Parts: sequence; structure tokens; C-alpha cells
Amino acid sequence: MQDELNQFEALKVWRLVPKPEGKTIIVTKWVFKNKKDEDGIVIRNKTRLVAKGYRQEEDIDYDETYAPVARIEAIQMFLAYAAHKNFTVYQMDVKTTFLNGILKEEVYVSQPEGFVNP
Repeated sequence: MQDELNQFEALKVWRLVPKPEGKTIIVTKWVFKNKKDEDGIVIRNKTRLVAKGYRQEEDIDYDETYAPVARIEAIQMFLAYAAHKNFTVYQMDVKTTFLNGILKEEVYVSQPEGFVNP
């Protein structure tokens, strides 16, 4: 959790402001997950700050949260095509990719638990 909060602060993702009247606030929550190896032993703890999507639409159950992932077959096909066309392929960390986009409108998000106002 602290790593993600540090990234938010380093990238200047947000700034704390008083709650504006008449604006919708996106409520957030922390999602914790243990990554396990093939023997079921916990090898890493992961934390993600997500929007509470279930508050936005009626009759939809959002018990689980998912990150987009590529199937291994899609990755193999992509790499085979890139090799065939002699493309250069780079690997990148997408941990904070969504933080780098430019928004055209103001978005207000609730302060996540664990965030300390400097």
C-alpha cells in the first residue's frame, strides 16, 4: 500500500482539496491480494486502490476486482509476429500506466485510507 501511495505522491496524481458542493465524489477502497506460488505459499502481498464501482450502477455485483491481463497465447502470437516483422519489442512496467493519462475534466476522489496529508 505504501508503494502505491508513494507513486501517487511522486507523480503528483492528485492534490487534496475541500469537498466541492454539487460534485460527485468517487469513493475508493484498498484491495489486498496474496500472490502464491504453485505450492500455495504466499510469495508476495499486492495492494491496489480501486474505485467502488458497485456504488455506480444498480443490480451489478462487484465482489471481485480484475486487472486486464493477456492470455499466454496472445503474447506468443504477438511475439511471433514481431519476430517475423523484425520489430523491436520493449517490456514496460504498467503498474502506474493509468496515472500518466491527461484528463480533460475535473475528477474528485475520496481520500484513501492510509493517505497522510503532508
